[in-house]
This record gives sequence, C-alpha cells and structure tokens, in this order.
Amino acid sequence: MPGLVAFGRRWALGSDDLVFPGAFELMLRVLWWIGILVLYLTHRDQFDCKGGGFLPSYLMVLIVLLAVIILALSVIVGVSMQGTITNPGPRRCIPTLIYIRTTLYLPELAWAVLGAVWVNDKSQGCAPSVVYTITIAVIASWVFLFFTMVAVFIFFDPLGRRKRSSFETSGVHNLESSDAIQATSVAARVWERRLKLLCCCIMKDADNRAAFTNIGEVFSAFFMDTDLVPGDIAAGLTLLHQEQDKREQSKDLEEVACSAPQPQSVAEELDIELENSAHYMQFAVAAYGWPLYIFSHPLSGICRLSHNCTCCRSQFPEQDMIGGDHLGCHFNSILQTTGLQYRDFIHVSFHNKIYEIPFYVALDHKKEAVVVAVRGTLSLEDALTDMSAERETLFVDSVTGESLAHKGILQAASYIHKKLIDEGILIQAFTIVPEYKLVVTGHSLGAGAASILAVLLHESYPELRCYAFSPPGGLLSKPLADYSKGFIISVVLGKDLIPRLSLGNIEDLKRRILRIVAHSNRPKYQILLRGCWYEVFGGDPDNFPSELDDRLQEQLAQPLLAEQNLLGQRSASYTSIPEGSPSSSPFQGPQLFLPGKIIYIVEERSTGSFCFSQAKYHALWSDASSFSNILISPRMITDHMPDLLFNVLKDLTRETPFILCPTSQNGAH
Repeated sequence: MPGLVAFGRRWALGSDDLVFPGAFELMLRVLWWIGILVLYLTHRDQFDCKGGGFLPSYLMVLIVLLAVIILALSVIVGVSMQGTITNPGPRRCIPTLIYIRTTLYLPELAWAVLGAVWVNDKSQGCAPSVVYTITIAVIASWVFLFFTMVAVFIFFDPLGRRKRSSFETSGVHNLESSDAIQATSVAARVWERRLKLLCCCIMKDADNRAAFTNIGEVFSAFFMDTDLVPGDIAAGLTLLHQEQDKREQSKDLEEVACSAPQPQSVAEELDIELENSAHYMQFAVAAYGWPLYIFSHPLSGICRLSHNCTCCRSQFPEQDMIGGDHLGCHFNSILQTTGLQYRDFIHVSFHNKIYEIPFYVALDHKKEAVVVAVRGTLSLEDALTDMSAERETLFVDSVTGESLAHKGILQAASYIHKKLIDEGILIQAFTIVPEYKLVVTGHSLGAGAASILAVLLHESYPELRCYAFSPPGGLLSKPLADYSKGFIISVVLGKDLIPRLSLGNIEDLKRRILRIVAHSNRPKYQILLRGCWYEVFGGDPDNFPSELDDRLQEQLAQPLLAEQNLLGQRSASYTSIPEGSPSSSPFQGPQLFLPGKIIYIVEERSTGSFCFSQAKYHALWSDASSFSNILISPRMITDHMPDLLFNVLKDLTRETPFILCPTSQNGAH
C-alpha cells in the first residue's frame, strides 16, 4: 500500500512485494553466473571449434551482464525490504530501479538470440559441456523473459492509468463526482470482462449477462475506495489471525456465542433439533451427488457407484428426472447416502445454470416427511449465483418492515418454488402421503435457497420445517430473519467462513485489514514469513503494538481511515467516501443475517496429533450477533465441508469424540 506506480500507471502490487520474487530470481541468477564463470575459467583455452572464436567474447559479456543484473536485483530486494506497508517513503526509488532493471532486458534478449544462433549454426566440433552450458544459458534467458511477461500480465491493472490521471487532475477524489462515477462504471465493466473470461465455458444468455454485470458492480465497489494490493491483504489476514488468537487466549470463542446457562426445556429442544439435524443432513449431503460421495468414500465409493450407475436411471421414471445424469451416478449416490428406495423419490432435477440449482423431492418414511433437498455450490454457475450478493425485496404478507434477501439465492429459491407449485410436485407427494409434514433442507448455497424457499412456502404449509446447514451469512434482513425463527433451524460448525460471509462483514474485514496494517511497524516480508511459520508450525501469536490493544474498540468504531492518515501522504490511486455522503455501493445498506434459530457447534478440545487427533464438540443455541465478524483460521474452509459437519452431527447425537484428520494441536488456530 499504495500500489506501485511505474511507466505512468498504477500496478496491482506494492513496492514492498518485490522481496520474495526478487530474492528467488537473485538466487537463480547467482547460480547461473557461477556456472558460466566456471565454464569460462575451465575452457577458456579450449575454444578451438568452428565457432570457438566467438565464445570468449560471448561468455565475458554474459558474465558482466549477469553481474550487473545480480547487482540490480540485490539493490531492488534490499530497498523493497525497507519501510512498512503504510510507509513507502524508504522505497521511493523502486520505480527508478525497475526502469534500470527493465533496460537490462534488452541486452539480455539480444544475447539470448546470439546464443541461440551460435548453438544452432556454429557449435559443431565444440566440447559437449560447452554446448550444453550455452544451450542451458540460452534457455534460461528465454525462461526468465517469459516469466517476466507473465508477471506483467498478472499485475497489470487495467484501471491503473485512469486511477492515476483522475487523482492528478482533481487532487481529491470524491466518489460522488462525475469522474468518480465514470471510473466506477469502467471498473465494473473491467470486472465483468474478467468474470466472463474466467467463466468462458458457461453458455451466455440474458440471466448470465445480468449476473456478470451485477457481480462486476459488487467487486468494483469493494476495491474502489482502497489502494490495497494482494500482498497487503495477505499480510493483513495474517496479522488478523494472530491478533484474533491472541484475544482468544484470554477469552474462549464459546463465551462469545453463549450467554446465560440454558434452561432444561431449552436444552431438551436443542437435543431434539440436533437429532433432527443429524437425520436431515444426510439428505443435504446426498444432493451433491457422486462427487461428494466419492470424496467421502475414497476407497470404496467408485466401486459402489460403478456397480449400479448405468442401471439407476432406467429404474426411475424418465419424466421425473431432469438433466445431467445420463449414467445415473448422481441418483445412485443419493440412494446410497439416504438409504431410500426408487419409489420414494417424487422428483429429481440435476438441471443447473445461473439462478437454477439442482434439487430433489423424496418421501422420508422414518420421520414421516416430504423432503425437498437443495444442492449446494458445485459448479461455476452455482458460484455466480452465490456472488450475486446484492439485496432484493422479498414480499411476505406476515412480515412488517424491510424484507430483503440475497438476490442470487432468492432467484434460485423462486425457481424451485415455481417448479414445485406450477408442476404440482408437492401436490403429487401429499396425494401419496397426505399425513406427512413438509421439510426443506440444504447445505451452503442449498441451505440459503432452502431457507428462502421455506419462507415462500410457509403460508401454504404452516407446519413446514427447514434445516439449513452452513447457510450464507448475508441472506435475510432482520425482519425476515426474525420471522423465520419459528420454522427454520440453521446449523453452523466452528469457524466456518460462509455463515459469516455477508457484504457488511466483508466491508468490516476490509476496514480491519486497513487498520491492522496501519498499526504494524514491521516490513511486509517479515509479516508474511512469520505468518507462514505460525500457520504451519504454530507457536505464540505475534506481538502487536500496544496502541492497537488499548484503542481497539475505539478504532473499530471509527470511519474508514483515509490514506493520508496511514501514509502521511495521499496515494495517486486512493479514493475515499466523504462523511455522510450517499453511496450506491452494494456494501452500503441494511445488514443481512442468518435465517432462523441457530445451533452453533464449537470445539471444546482437541487431543492427540495428526490423524489420531480426537476433537470433542458441543452444541449450543446462538444468535446472529455471534457471526458478525469473519474469523481468520485454517479451519474457516474445512469447517464448511458437508461431510465433516455430517460426521460431527452424528457423533454429537452419539456423544462420542470425533476423529479429525488431518489436524494437530496447533491446527485449530
């Protein structure tokens, strides 16, 4: 921070991001230089082949050129190590050094061409060791040039020139100015093009184009008011993780979620809902089909599925199974996971596109329920549905107040609702079993869609229950979330990222990153090295400046720090939101929350190490305030995995410790 400005534009890396790539190239260049020097000293009197007269001059120039490059790299690495993330003053000469280093690519390119010509035309009769060494030197030159071009492509910021020129002409960049609005529009189009390139295999239609546009606006809004580069974000996350662990040493995470001791009736309700959750989780897991089944059963899964894959589809009515399961492997994995029979399935849909996700309807005779299970994220289309995170109105007659929901998930739930009602799927199910109740379930994206689907169906089916496993955090506005507590149970495990992932929490994370790097007095390379050691080997959290601990709450309550406060000077690419100014940013607006009543499963302790670790969990009732911050941890992804949550729920109902593999005593940071 700020982004490096060179060649008249801003780049997506900082002047302190050159330490590790520069040191790596420096090591390779030194080895290369030593090899060429040894070759020259040992063979300087033996260049008597056809093109031997050219070699002494070629090698001498190459040795000198490599020495100059090594010197330039050493200076770049040394200067890049100076200062801190928010104090780039000691690194102000980095652009000049980059210009010098770039100039050295010209003679290196010329010498690589000459070397290639010599190897191809004039190397006959020369010692094989000489030819091999020159060939390796030529290849190395081209490899370095190639990876330099790759790095330029990666760190090129399409908005770099616009950001720089915008500031230079206006001095202070106001997001409400016409120039700022134009820059925001251009940024949204750039992100839209990036998403289209990433998802080039997805068929383009009106819904897809609208989704790309909406997601592009969200991404551009997130990055427009900061000058963070990826290295700053990595360093900030590392510092936040250690700062978080430091606070947890004096106050357990359970204390954040748990208030007063729970009455006996509440504890009994928790036990009942845990048992129900463990039961219905198998339907949510089954919705993922064969990929998750094989992942959960790596040794036997393929054999079990391959035995029946080709025949499963033929035994299920063709009109009731839609899309994407030509061999029947998805359906066979659902049978294996749920233990149901063919006749228990009313409708199965594997159709998948943006805002349209797979689901199935089945009869659960054990619990006497018609189950609608919705699949979670398993494709690019699903990911785009997740990322369409703007707020959209959801009209519910029984709810007073602002009724808003996650746009992409609301549209996915509306698609399923339309199918269930218009095609008479639920009527068909309740014609067979009129005394059964309706249960909706899903995991992750499926949990979010199931929750909104339950809201849509609740007035028609007042006895409906919904079990949402690891639902997205930014799902329902406060009035809708309160309304859903009467019929939705959400289940969250540990430090799972997704239930804490909302636009408001992402904005809060950005502000926390800015503030913690502003208070850090260490160079970025030291932060990253210490962070890597801490993540891999554990140990005590890093020590933080005392003012961060003493003024933490005060700092968190302040507006986003302007860059002049961070640097003592304003960067050419920084933009800021004036106090009290309106904003159309999707990050500005009502907070969205988890649905329903929340069962929070936390880890009490972990004993043993690696694959023999025993993790003991316990469950408690929690509320949405426990998920108002994103927790940084290696477990933030693994705790979201459906097979892990399923196993934890089963073990909670059996009251036995869960074998967690792989982990260690330091793995639960």
